Amino acid sequence: MSDSLPLVEQMPMERPAGCPFDPPARLAELRSQAPVTPLRFGDGHLGWLVTGHAQARAVLADPAFSSRHELMHLLDPQHVDIPPAGPGEFIGMDAPEHLRFRRLLAGKFSVRRMRTLAERVHELTAQCLDDMAARGPGVDLVEAFAFPIPAQMICELLGVPFSERAHFQHLGAVANQADIPMEDKLAAFQEMGGYIAGLVERKRAQPTDDLLSDIIASDLEHEELVGVGSLLLGAGLDTVANMIALSTFALLTHPGQRDALHADPERAVEELLRYLTIAHTGFRVALTDIEVGGVTITKGQTVAVSLQAANRDPARYASPDTLDLTRQAAGHLTFSHGAHQCLGQQLARLELKVALPALFERFPGLRLDIAPRDVPLRAGDDVYGVQRLPVAW
Repeated sequence: MSDSLPLVEQMPMERPAGCPFDPPARLAELRSQAPVTPLRFGDGHLGWLVTGHAQARAVLADPAFSSRHELMHLLDPQHVDIPPAGPGEFIGMDAPEHLRFRRLLAGKFSVRRMRTLAERVHELTAQCLDDMAARGPGVDLVEAFAFPIPAQMICELLGVPFSERAHFQHLGAVANQADIPMEDKLAAFQEMGGYIAGLVERKRAQPTDDLLSDIIASDLEHEELVGVGSLLLGAGLDTVANMIALSTFALLTHPGQRDALHADPERAVEELLRYLTIAHTGFRVALTDIEVGGVTITKGQTVAVSLQAANRDPARYASPDTLDLTRQAAGHLTFSHGAHQCLGQQLARLELKVALPALFERFPGLRLDIAPRDVPLRAGDDVYGVQRLPVAW
């Protein structure tokens, strides 16, 4: 640990008042002082906080940093040992185990595969918009629009009955809520796994045209199939829904950006992903002594990678705190980087590129139904977003 760098006693979490889209201001201060800073974790462990874009990218790309859960320390002051990743939970594995699952699943989420799903995303989006119009002005956009589209898509991909989505929404919320005890988070994952286990057995007996039926034919064991299914379902339910809702909130408070959204949805979505960075922090553990950003991270130290700070690094993006949908935002770290880059990123992009322009085309007079300051935020959660977004038109 370098004596010349100030020790951060607690991970900055408080966002600026009245600025719901900006990261904690303290992160920018730390980044300007040193992009790699000593950080005390909740259990007293002395690790590191990375806030610079180049340094974050270096950590995420280097196999000398592990993603194994059982090696990590937590920001949460509750001292709970994290168990190793279960069978199929590949995000908590390193190579070669991690690669075994990625290679099997990569083709299911490729750009080419997403093109075949585009028509279905358009259909689901139109259906949600029709339902909103039929209900009349005055809806919660999260419940009426942001959640149903990705929920329906991931359920259809896995072959999960959409009628059971509400249960998984609850489990996903528990698993991603920062102030929930770790035991409760693990219980939510276990409950989800129990359902998927039964679904795997049904698919094995009666295969259908879905991803879960496809991978049942692979060499994965039953427990691995359950783990993969649980992981994909949980990820697909929560993150994209929050991204759709928070993007809508941002566009409603930046109305001058809407023309750029319609002119080039692909570029606009990349900027929204960079600007909002809803999955705000990633974690790695050094497997050996390694230098990053001019400091030596020693073997066994946990590194908190602030993706939101990296995506607002002025060394990478000009005027990074400005939402500019005409910006070329390529290179952002919202989907992480390296071997663990988000498997479902192309599906997320597709849903955002379809849903957001269609929403404002259908309801050009869309507006917040409450004051921006009164929108309830998921401020302490692992995935940032809004709890509700009341809108009218």
